[in-house]
Amino acid sequence: MTSLSKDSRINIVGAGVFGLSTALHLKRRGYSNVTVFDKQPYDVSLYSYLHGADAASADMNKIVRSAYGTQVEYQELTFEAIDEWKLWNDELANGKNLPPGLTKDDRVFYPCGNLSMTDGNTLPQFELATIKSMEECGHPNTQLVTTIPEHVRIAENKGLGFALDPFLRKQKGMHNVGVLDSTGGMAVADKACRLALHKAKESGVQFILDPTAGAFASFMTSLNGKTNGIVTKDNKRHPADLTIMACGGWTPSILPQLDGLCEATAGSVIMYKIPRTSSLWDRTSPENFPTWLWRVRDGAEGGLYGFPRNEQGYLKIGYRGTKYTNPQTQDDGKERSVPVTRWTTDAQLTQIPSTAMRVLKRFTDDHLPELCEEGIDIALTRVCWYTDTFDNHFIIDHVPGKKGLFVATGGSGHAFKYLPNIGNWVVDVLEGVGLDRPAIKAWRWRVATDGKPVNMLMEGSNGSRALQNVIMTTSSDLKTHIPAKL
Repeated sequence: MTSLSKDSRINIVGAGVFGLSTALHLKRRGYSNVTVFDKQPYDVSLYSYLHGADAASADMNKIVRSAYGTQVEYQELTFEAIDEWKLWNDELANGKNLPPGLTKDDRVFYPCGNLSMTDGNTLPQFELATIKSMEECGHPNTQLVTTIPEHVRIAENKGLGFALDPFLRKQKGMHNVGVLDSTGGMAVADKACRLALHKAKESGVQFILDPTAGAFASFMTSLNGKTNGIVTKDNKRHPADLTIMACGGWTPSILPQLDGLCEATAGSVIMYKIPRTSSLWDRTSPENFPTWLWRVRDGAEGGLYGFPRNEQGYLKIGYRGTKYTNPQTQDDGKERSVPVTRWTTDAQLTQIPSTAMRVLKRFTDDHLPELCEEGIDIALTRVCWYTDTFDNHFIIDHVPGKKGLFVATGGSGHAFKYLPNIGNWVVDVLEGVGLDRPAIKAWRWRVATDGKPVNMLMEGSNGSRALQNVIMTTSSDLKTHIPAKL
């Protein structure tokens, strides 16, 4: 464990959810010498994917949910985060010390609920476990079953009646079994990161955000093996007493010690742009539409999630039924998955796997036929790179055998909602505070044990999830179509 003083030099590599939050909370704890590096010029791109920012944190929106089955540690962590999200909204509404480009009318969190849907007539075990956990932890009447009249009444009294059947499934004669997490909603990801960046700068955190000067190149290492800082791609050396690697999907290819523990995997995303004249404009606004999940644990034929439209009209729907990889041979001869995006320099990827598109279109044909009827085509696709661990738990710990090196990664597709508070827990680990808490125990450095992992990792270039073995979509797949009727 690295011994830190309040004036220790701390470098953080990565200005996403883990890096921003950690920087904020280090300053709150009195650490005076914190610098964050990132190759993305977020002061210019404003964390917008449309403007070249391609990390998972650089997004339009993210789901906030406290529903976690039996994993009470994340359930309670989410309640803690939601309190902070509401405070951030209040700070914006106050209008004082606003980040550049944001106004007091902006929000970073919409409490529009999160609806988990199935296509059957019974609730999956995960949802039943969530209801039980919530009741046992003193959160009754937060998980509302769409088919129970009393729960419908509670949702309506909370102003969330719209979230029980946003796709009008009952009206269409479809099963409408699901659970509304009434505590959840949507984080406006790009604006939230801009707010966090602003708050960190105001508190005294230094940022180097530049494709060269902010880009990690290598570690500085002493003769006894201690990590003494980093070298950036402009060949400048940045000494530090502690280096924290929080590089999202790029972390596993930078730190080979993470082999078998986590891997960069891609989710597939489509975005429709809803015109203001569309019948869907008002209906899919965050005031009238929840975030949602559909058959999210059902493998390749499920795994969908989605959001209300944003203020520009983008309606985003994602697929994680198959988590794709991009294995590349690295200097040590081993293959590791490395993110490739619309904006990466060595290679670019603008389309998504055809299997993902098929599942996504099947859902929209059934649940949002208005898109076809109104001729609203898919405006944009992207692959979004996450860092999946074998067990879906984060990794927040010192790197074994590497004094002076710490890692905060492994978000596994569910970390963004903790932007306001996860850094406080990271600093607890650094200071040795509350290390016996279940969440912190789950985030320790670990190895896969016997039994089937939640996520299969490092299947390599011969694996079925490797992008080079996958048929990709073409531009014609972006067009809407009306399914033939028998």
